[in-house]
Amino acid sequence: MDASRGQNGIQQLLAAEQEAQHIVNAARNAKMARLKQAKEEAEKDIAEFRAHVEAEFQRKVAESSGDSGANVKRLEQETEAKIHHLKTEAARISHDVVHILLKHVTTVKN
Repeated sequence: MDASRGQNGIQQLLAAEQEAQHIVNAARNAKMARLKQAKEEAEKDIAEFRAHVEAEFQRKVAESSGDSGANVKRLEQETEAKIHHLKTEAARISHDVVHILLKHVTTVKN
């Protein structure tokens, strides 16, 4: 009887080991499935975020390029005003500058 009881104990241990192996395999498979699902969710979130950031960037580019035409026009007006001011000042003082230059050129120093 001891041999059959020992044999029966071994059979129970083998069955328990096989059941434990099935449980471990099921847990491993569940873990792999969850990791795969998490990776897919993360990739989806990344794609959505990337699309949002790209849309925001394109909106800002569109806004700034629309403003660049206005900026160019404003800068051209400012440049023209400065050129006009410089020409007016040059015309106003050119006679005095010519007089000073002639005085220095024609004055003889010992």
